[in-house]
Amino acid sequence: MAFDEKLGDRIREAMVDLPQVHEKRMFGGLCFMVYDKMCVGVVKDEMMCRIDPAVYEQALELPGCREMDFNGKPMKGYVFVDEFGRRTQAQFTYWIGLCLDYNQRIKVAKKK
Repeated sequence: MAFDEKLGDRIREAMVDLPQVHEKRMFGGLCFMVYDKMCVGVVKDEMMCRIDPAVYEQALELPGCREMDFNGKPMKGYVFVDEFGRRTQAQFTYWIGLCLDYNQRIKVAKKK
């Protein structure tokens, strides 16, 4: 499954100076892991954002944002942002900031 390479480049550029960032293929797209925790990514042509569940409902009210669901179940704390919702640099930076803020406050998932 293909994903928006330009969006991947845009996210990569936003994270270039951050420590402990690596890329991982998942969900048929690309995920940026920060300190070994899923942070932000690209699925098809949408930006996948892992955000604080406490701001999840507010985020869903923003233009271009929708709940992320797999197999018909919404995943609270994860949203998709379409091109309309990340069109300007300010919008894009807002979403990256939400993802990075939450990433700093969560623990690394234990390996199964």
